[in-house]
Amino acid sequence: MNLIALTIEEVRTATGIGRTKIYEAINEGLLPAKKLGKRTLILKADLESFLENLQTYFPK
Repeated sequence: MNLIALTIEEVRTATGIGRTKIYEAINEGLLPAKKLGKRTLILKADLESFLENLQTYFPK
């Protein structure tokens, strides 16, 4: 089965980003989220776009 949406916990597990940072990104409009009842879902395509648009890290 190919996932098209992930729960907050699945996003956390897949990316290593903490729940607080995920919700901050959602609240700042950086990571779109969908609601189904009380469940918050992140579309896989939206997560990929969010990750691609993160600032590139250049070590000093």
